[in-house]
Amino acid sequence: MKTAPRAQDVADLAQVSQSAVSRTFTPGASVSEEMRRKVLAAAQRLGYRPNALARSLITRQSRIVALVMSYLENQFYPLVIEKLSQKLQKQGYHVLMFIANIDEGADGVLADILQYQVDGIVLASAMLSPTLAKSCLDIGVPVVQFNRISDLAGLARYATGSVTSDNAAGGRMAAELLVARGYRRIAFLAGLEDSSTSMERERGFNQALAELGTRVACRDTGNYSFAGAQDAVRRLFDRADRPDAVFVANDHMAIAAMDVLRLELGLRIPEDVGVIGFDDVPQAAWGAYQLTTLCQRVEPMVDAAVTLLRERMSGQASARDIVVPCVLVERKTVRPAP
Repeated sequence: MKTAPRAQDVADLAQVSQSAVSRTFTPGASVSEEMRRKVLAAAQRLGYRPNALARSLITRQSRIVALVMSYLENQFYPLVIEKLSQKLQKQGYHVLMFIANIDEGADGVLADILQYQVDGIVLASAMLSPTLAKSCLDIGVPVVQFNRISDLAGLARYATGSVTSDNAAGGRMAAELLVARGYRRIAFLAGLEDSSTSMERERGFNQALAELGTRVACRDTGNYSFAGAQDAVRRLFDRADRPDAVFVANDHMAIAAMDVLRLELGLRIPEDVGVIGFDDVPQAAWGAYQLTTLCQRVEPMVDAAVTLLRERMSGQASARDIVVPCVLVERKTVRPAP
């Protein structure tokens, strides 16, 4: 069998040191353009490929980031996976994805994650428990929560940072728009009862309604699922004084709600009932829906998450929470302005 070329073989052919070869294939390492050209030319001639596993044993860095998610049904998260993976890869990291049970959160896959000696963990749509936070702190693996904030205290709080949209402000904007457009019996369709995103959106929504002299007419929970949202809308509108508008905790559920309102109940949107979602997934702009929604800006959120993770991995930053403004995108599911 043919022996695979080694870094020393490349160094000999290029007439450079082995450390120069190592720096050339290490993202972000300092190496002159002339040196890089010579090393890459020699590597191509020999068919050399760096051994990432061997390098990790030497550097004690795997350059792997674990991405933990609980579900992918929500169309927002495939966008996050794409953008986050692309940005980390450009910086020399690779994403290893884990799917956690929604009831267990990330704790259920912690043992699997730590087998890979990951340099950092990003939790998206997965809950972070104090136990997991403390375990990561003890072994020096930084954690960044994406679109989630956990209620942590003590040492566990120092293990993690977070990046979220300004969910409370988004809830306020939804309330202000619905009241301004003449809706009066306004419902709220929550996600998960223990989800920080849903709770913050509902909190801002309720505060704005109170300031405008009204309150939520009724509420239900869709558990961030399509079928759960459909059932919740059926319950919300199975009453004599049914709502004339509904603010939904995300677009995935809002689309499910619109299907029930139009196809099952025969209601017109936005004339009979207004609908506002949250996320601005691509499907929200489809012609069949044209959903008015609060846009979570994926690019700035991903940029902030990667920056925070890199800072934490290099020991340059303590735990902090980054809040990215969201933007109201008005389409055709609320009445037009007078």
